[in-house]
This record gives sequence, C-alpha cells and structure tokens, in this order.
Amino acid sequence: MKYNEISHFSHPQHKLKFEYTEIPFKCDGCKEVGIGSRYKCAMCDFDLHMHCAMPSPSIFHPFYTKCSFQFFSRPPGNNPRFCNACEKDITGFTYHCTSCGFDLHPCCAKLPMVLNDGEVKLYLYRKVSSSCHKCGRKGRSWSYRSKCKKYNLHVACVKEMLVETWHEFLGSHGNKNTTRRLEMTRIPSLKNTLQTHHHKSKGKVKKCCEIAGLAVQFVISAVLGDPTTLIAGVIGSLMSRA
Repeated sequence: MKYNEISHFSHPQHKLKFEYTEIPFKCDGCKEVGIGSRYKCAMCDFDLHMHCAMPSPSIFHPFYTKCSFQFFSRPPGNNPRFCNACEKDITGFTYHCTSCGFDLHPCCAKLPMVLNDGEVKLYLYRKVSSSCHKCGRKGRSWSYRSKCKKYNLHVACVKEMLVETWHEFLGSHGNKNTTRRLEMTRIPSLKNTLQTHHHKSKGKVKKCCEIAGLAVQFVISAVLGDPTTLIAGVIGSLMSRA
C-alpha cells in the first residue's frame, strides 16, 4: 500500500509527499542516486527512495542465509564501510549485520532477484564466472545475468557508469535541481564497450548489443530503486541520445 503523505524521522520539520519523477535525484537517506518513485519535501528539496522512506526494521537476504540485517540511519562504528552488493561506500542509511559485519544499501538490499519485461529476463547472482560486459572482468560485485548466460553486468559497474556521468550532480555544488535535465542526457551508452567483447559478424554483434542494451536499461532501473518498465524505457531513450 502506498501512502501519499508520510512523516519521517530524518526530516521531522515537514511531511513528505509521494511523487513519481523521470528526473534523477539524490536520496537524502542513503545518499545514492534514484529515479521514479520517491517521497519529497518540496520546501526543503529533500528526497527519499521508497526503500529509504519506509525501511523494514530488519531483513533477511537469500545470499546471506546466516545473516540478519538491521536498519541503521548512519553507518555503525567509526571505520569506513562499503556495500557488499555494489562495493560502494556506505555514507547514509544502511542494513547492517552485526554478527558478520556485512552492509547493504537499502536499494541494493531490495534488488529484485529476477528482472523480466517479457523479452529480457535477468537473474541476480552474488558471483558469476563469466565476464562483465562493462569492465570485462569476472567476480567482483553482485551481477545480473541473462537467462541465456551471455549477458552479464556487475551492479558495481552500473553504479560507476552513473557516478562517472553524473559527477557534478552527485557532488555538493549548488542546488540539486541545477542542470538536472542536462545531466540526464549524458547517460552513457555501452554500445562500443559491448562490441569489444564480441568478435562475430556485424549483424550478430548489432543484435547482441541491442539485447545487452535492454539488459543495461533494466539493471540501471533496479539500481536506482525503481525497476519498472516505464523507467527502463525512459532510460533507454536517454541512452540512445548519449
């Protein structure tokens, strides 16, 4: 059930209203990029992912069957922490297992185990033996792999794409709304990167890249906290303009 207006401990001075946006935002809870569904305070330019606005006190994850993750509003302890899903720093809201020391960003903790739009089906794995289409390396972070096992993308690589492209947006320079639409048009295309991993005929390479491109769209959508067909389509159109 969705609530149109909520109160949140992280922003007690005003209520947050639910809205849907096709413009990226930086979540003031986990400090990660988001798109799509969010809770927002328009007066203060304060945004929260859905997962951060209504976090579960504790969660379990199928990749860590012996762990119980508790919600923390800030990283526990004094040492730097990183997310075990995407390998990126934890600087805000997190799910933490006190017994194992593992951490997960709220959106990473809620990544769908399967992404499926009827044509492309991707499965989330903790580790895969095949190379990532972005970096060409094996192992590393969690990955989404296609059902045919030909297309693989690290969650970490998808986040790096976003961070590299939206560096100014992710920084603290100026108002968060400044140049958002300009930055959105710079979402990178993986076409050239993907082609370097295939040595087939041009027709097969083109088809391969098209399918892998769809995979990129859906993984980006999931990482941003809203794995919906509509958002994937928006991102896809922007990627085609990059």
